[in-house]
Amino acid sequence: MAPRSVLVTGANRGIGLGLVKTLLKNEKIEIIFAGCRNPDEAEELKAIKDGRLHLVKLDATCDQSIEAAYKEVDEVVGEKGLNLLINNAGINVKYSFEEPPKRQDIVRQFDTNVFGIIVISQTFLPLLRRAAKAYGGDDVNVDRSAIVNISSGAGSIGSKERGPKDNSMLIYRMSKAALNQFSKTLSIDDFANDHILVASICPGWVQTDMGGDSALLTLEESLRDLVPTILRLQKEHNGGYLDRTLKTIPF
Repeated sequence: MAPRSVLVTGANRGIGLGLVKTLLKNEKIEIIFAGCRNPDEAEELKAIKDGRLHLVKLDATCDQSIEAAYKEVDEVVGEKGLNLLINNAGINVKYSFEEPPKRQDIVRQFDTNVFGIIVISQTFLPLLRRAAKAYGGDDVNVDRSAIVNISSGAGSIGSKERGPKDNSMLIYRMSKAALNQFSKTLSIDDFANDHILVASICPGWVQTDMGGDSALLTLEESLRDLVPTILRLQKEHNGGYLDRTLKTIPF
């Protein structure tokens, strides 16, 4: 099985673009939305010739953009709703505690990595609930209705493996820790009776514009595990903080 419809945010490059391309290889997925700030400039996405792919203008830091994207997605998915929202959009604002404070950098980091994801998830919730209702029964899985938040092992407070040793990652780590709390809280408090799965997943340290050339994994290596893991999510993974192989990461 596979979800009927998927929306990937931050889909114009890196992991987001890789997710879209890999998901398109699954013929059971009927509709894939690629959300990005400037679809007109997303040359790699525009070059994909697949009728299932829909490019959607979606800026995680702009409420009007999010609302417009919702309407566009709603028109396509119809009564069956949106099955899977992958919140991938994110940034890494370099911030060192040894330098003078820059409040605007902290706000910019959290605005994209946390606040934007909260607003997107809230806005698209009616479509996720519609999908869960259309599916029926008591199952909780990614085919029915799910929010997958692309996180990072760098956000783990309890893990001894904290990723790259970089003293400029302070607020990035904090933003991912907050994102993980968002996933956990939704799964326990807000979606207890909605049959909507929520999980945070770390794709690994990947060689992208954000991850840098010294990262441990190529994009292809990450996606080889990441996409199958996302498509295997079920009730036992609800509220989880997982790596790309389904291994639990300490919060």
